[in-house]
Amino acid sequence: MCNDHPTDLTRRVLLGTGALAASAAFTGGFVTPAAAQSSTSAPNAISPSEALQRLVDGNERYVNNVSRNVDFSADRVSRAAAQYPFAGFVSCADSRIAPELAFDQGPGEVFVVRLAGNFVDENGLASIEFGVAVLGIPLLVVLGHSGCGAIAATIDVIENGTELPGHLPGLVNALKPGVEKALAEKPEDALKAATAENVRYNVERLKTATPIVADAVAAGTVQVVGGVYDIATGKVELL
Repeated sequence: MCNDHPTDLTRRVLLGTGALAASAAFTGGFVTPAAAQSSTSAPNAISPSEALQRLVDGNERYVNNVSRNVDFSADRVSRAAAQYPFAGFVSCADSRIAPELAFDQGPGEVFVVRLAGNFVDENGLASIEFGVAVLGIPLLVVLGHSGCGAIAATIDVIENGTELPGHLPGLVNALKPGVEKALAEKPEDALKAATAENVRYNVERLKTATPIVADAVAAGTVQVVGGVYDIATGKVELL
């Protein structure tokens, strides 16, 4: 039975995807899950701009310590049946930031991919593609933060030739493009500039990630933005 389940699940997903592709409305070659229900029935069937405003408002509540998401048992039963996140995040693994809390969103409202340095790799991209193509997420956010250790380590490697242990060099290599671009400008605050440039670099990576995300962006059904979270204040600055 255990061996049969993944096969059955894969078959159901593939059949469902085929049926959706055959019958749902296409927008620039991109099929949204909401089209299988209706264009307005899904709770997250909102515009990217409305989704962004929800995050902006939520962060303001968080900064002012008036968060409204305090009962995490609410709607637990209904969430067992389905999820409808309205925003997807590529966020740092730093323990001092949690996008759900920073934007005052409850369970089921945001879909988060986290790894040190908040960069887009193939596995993270696959997760984001699932969020866009299957869950119908209209907004993607690359979220960096102040005092990022991964960015600081990358600067150290670039400027001082420091050798890192284990698999850390692979992480640094993924962060180098954005960090090197920032350092080339010789900024007064290298860490701050590199953090922001790394976010911008990965925003562009998502925007141009074919076929799923890039097609959705071109169709106007998905927007990709970047931001930097200030650990001391809790405020997110959109870039």
